[in-house]
Amino acid sequence: MENIINKIKKLRKDKNAVILAHNYQRGEVQDIADYVGDSLGLSIEASKTKADIIVFCGVHFMAETAALICPDKKVLMPDDSAGCPMADMITAEDVKKLRAEHPNSVVVAYVNTSAAVKAESDYCCTSGNAVEIVKKIAEIEKGREIIFIPDKYLGDYVSKQTGIKMVLFNGYCPTHVKILPEHIIKAKSEHPGALVMAHPECRPDVLALADKVASTGGMIKFAQMSQAKEFIVASEIGILHRLKALDPEKKFYPATPLAVCPNMKRTTLEKILWSLEEEGFLVTIPPETAKRAKFPIDRMLELS
Repeated sequence: MENIINKIKKLRKDKNAVILAHNYQRGEVQDIADYVGDSLGLSIEASKTKADIIVFCGVHFMAETAALICPDKKVLMPDDSAGCPMADMITAEDVKKLRAEHPNSVVVAYVNTSAAVKAESDYCCTSGNAVEIVKKIAEIEKGREIIFIPDKYLGDYVSKQTGIKMVLFNGYCPTHVKILPEHIIKAKSEHPGALVMAHPECRPDVLALADKVASTGGMIKFAQMSQAKEFIVASEIGILHRLKALDPEKKFYPATPLAVCPNMKRTTLEKILWSLEEEGFLVTIPPETAKRAKFPIDRMLELS
């Protein structure tokens, strides 16, 4: 393993590459990365990098987003089969149909969508900035309906936080819906002093039991600033590695060990090494789609 790590480090330097990893990646992948973060943090980091090559350790829509933000860079995915079931739940045709049903509307696409879906949207958001973005859109687009796609649970949370009624699509994260209220109740009984942090992709009855609802980046900040010493984490279990690395004196418990995204775990050190050696898999987006898909992302970055 040490030999693989040394080869990755050498190639990264020789090729002026940067390795970006999502908080849900394997621990060893997070450890080799130049930057680890949530969707918003990774998008911002991609937009700032001076590297020639971005090796994106995440799922496909994330690498696409980096490619949209950095058209002059090579964006590589160590495993191009690492998709997102939620992103696959909605198509560009679905968005067109929603627009036809709601003609005086704007479409806000959660970043967990394909470039083709973003191309049919007006604004993007992440779980970390969705409340802020929707509030600003409501001010900018006065009198227009807001369609929120594809995550109905994030959309419901945003609607409750803002008081803004939105048209929601029936999408969801299969990993986060595995987390149930009984998991939280059981974990609380085992760790009565622990605070509960939950991702807004969780079901409303789970969020109702949380002390803090936040993106993975928000959870990290909350844990670092909190005086509490123990936390129950209602999200994909990969975030525990990051939390423990940043706060080794505190204790973090998964709400349930079932909350595993198999696609997030597809990336390995061996695949990262291969990606740097062979410069594959290269993420490409048709130019017209890319031009239109970048527009709602740029608007998000401006508003946030």
